[in-house]
Amino acid sequence: MPNLRWAPLALVLLAAPAAAAPKGLTIDDMLAMQRVGEPAVSPDGKWVAYSLRTTDLDANKGRLDLWLAAVDGSGARRLTSDPANDSSPAWSPDGAYVYFSSTRGGSSQVWRIAVAGGEAEQVTKVPLDVGGFRLFPDGKRLLLAIDVWPDTRTLAASVAKDAEMAKIKTSALVYDGLLFRHWDTWEDGRFSHLFAWSPDAPTEARDLTPGLTTDTPTHPFGGMDDTAISPDGKTVAYVARVGGKAIAWTTNTDVFLVKADGTGKPTALTGANLAYDFAPTYSPDGKSLAVLAMGRPGYEADRQRIVIYDVATGKPRTVTEAWDRSPGSLAWSADGKTLYTSADNLGQHSLFAVDAATGKVTTLVEKGYNAGPQVARGELVFARDTLRQPAELFAIPATGGAPRQLTRHNDARVAKIAWGDYEQFTFKGAKGDTVYAYLVKPANWDGKKKVPVVALIHGGPQGSFGDHFHYRWNPQVFAGRGYAAVVIDFHGSTGYGQAFTDAINGDWGGAPYDDIMAGLDHALKTWSFLDGKRLTAAGASYGGYMINWINGKTDRFKALVCHDGNLDEQLAYYDTEELWFPEWEHGGTPHDNPAGYAKHNPIDLVANWKTPTLVIHGGKDYRVVDTQGMSTFTALQRKGIPSRLVYFPDENHWVLKPQNSKKWHDEVLGWLDRYTAGVK
Repeated sequence: MPNLRWAPLALVLLAAPAAAAPKGLTIDDMLAMQRVGEPAVSPDGKWVAYSLRTTDLDANKGRLDLWLAAVDGSGARRLTSDPANDSSPAWSPDGAYVYFSSTRGGSSQVWRIAVAGGEAEQVTKVPLDVGGFRLFPDGKRLLLAIDVWPDTRTLAASVAKDAEMAKIKTSALVYDGLLFRHWDTWEDGRFSHLFAWSPDAPTEARDLTPGLTTDTPTHPFGGMDDTAISPDGKTVAYVARVGGKAIAWTTNTDVFLVKADGTGKPTALTGANLAYDFAPTYSPDGKSLAVLAMGRPGYEADRQRIVIYDVATGKPRTVTEAWDRSPGSLAWSADGKTLYTSADNLGQHSLFAVDAATGKVTTLVEKGYNAGPQVARGELVFARDTLRQPAELFAIPATGGAPRQLTRHNDARVAKIAWGDYEQFTFKGAKGDTVYAYLVKPANWDGKKKVPVVALIHGGPQGSFGDHFHYRWNPQVFAGRGYAAVVIDFHGSTGYGQAFTDAINGDWGGAPYDDIMAGLDHALKTWSFLDGKRLTAAGASYGGYMINWINGKTDRFKALVCHDGNLDEQLAYYDTEELWFPEWEHGGTPHDNPAGYAKHNPIDLVANWKTPTLVIHGGKDYRVVDTQGMSTFTALQRKGIPSRLVYFPDENHWVLKPQNSKKWHDEVLGWLDRYTAGVK
């Protein structure tokens, strides 16, 4: 395949000739970017409401406001402006109001604001924080997600139990089963339930899931996209984990149906499937419910299929069995004949139309990262970004066409930055398979001098480093510092067919390592300006594991960065929370299959370590716990290898706070500079 090239847009510089040349992307530039998200199209298809995140460095947090953009591209305007966070916009059926979540008043509640103008008004006044909401088709009732004690039937009773629990003076947490903590939170006995709220009783609501001892929406990453309300407003669909005592080692989530008036018990629509079922989406006529479903129990990276259920009979029909991609969020066309979705696709995240009857897939937008399609009459509205463009809202005809930009919040900032040219390339990797990768060249590179190289290794491991503007691992930040960044979608990556994704199972240090080495060899041979004597690598999560594995396999790198990476895969099974993941990846438990964990375990290669390594870890990371990072640092120090530990007590698996992100970038880039600046 020929290399695919994108060159930065020519910049028209209006400044005086003596003005300094634009500089490459920095962390300060990224923090200044305004982040567009949560698009919601108005009932008439003319407007899209969305959230806009700005960063307040002094407060060390982000702030969310709501905006409106015209779908015809004629402009955008601010809808809300308040020191509190306003998010999750939803339209009233008549298009007169935008409902939203807000922390105004110190509690998370539902508010609304007239599109024509005026002050926002509070809608719900329930005594507990609202975690999410949906508007019923009648435009009056709301579906609320609220954390409550499962043995209470009313919000008032849950508040009373909160008060009783607050009287307990001991700090002990006592558990009789798993999961006792998840992602970055210790379980406290409360669970997210769904409530039907009516304006007739603004301070109370009816629990539609009483007694439920798991979360809906699911924690930590489920949202209101995992709920749906039938067009007639009589039924609520929701997603919840199933498994009881086995909940930590099963991936089984089901879509349940419950009457919106609270009568009757929930029924599991997808009960026959013991793997993941999620993202329920009603057809416009309410006769069908589309869901995303995996087929293999216990495997969180199985191919996601679109399955359409007949609501009356409960009979499922798999629509995309022949499509070797994993679709994401779903949106029905107005006539119910088409489903719009997006999926990883050969190093892109493409937009697709799927015929609901035949399963025929049509590519609408191939290049770039395109996600969250929303139907706007004859058009689609979606968020789009690339390696040189932060996300903005775009629109295309529903039949496809060139994307038309609707929002331009970052145009001025983008124009002031010197972006590194980038190109996608392929090479022959492990097993003789074609492997895809990107090279991002240094910003302001003169085309002559040799430059240091950083290999960025993605996590997952079932993930992809594509043509995407990332706010934590952005190759352009490294390019802005003078590095050429090489990002390789090794075996196990997504978007290349399920067999390619599955290839990493039981082979963590095998084919992926071979791909990374072969990809770097190919890049160094193809582009003579890449300095193989100043080669570095950095990665997080699985990428951090791979850094530890690399350190024991080769000394070709001048410096390494290990962020939230496992040192000991056997111990990692016992200190993580979601046990289904290592059980699938390594073929069972370590006490039943120790060889599966010993096959590619970095701790067994510590004797070979030589390379200076920066270790980074978060204290609230319960996925890859901090003792893994501390153990890595201890091993490096004991062996006398130059090393440094950067520990964030208040961060989880990701470094999210703005000031911490600045520190992260300073430490990572400073470490790489230290070991590449003087090497010739």
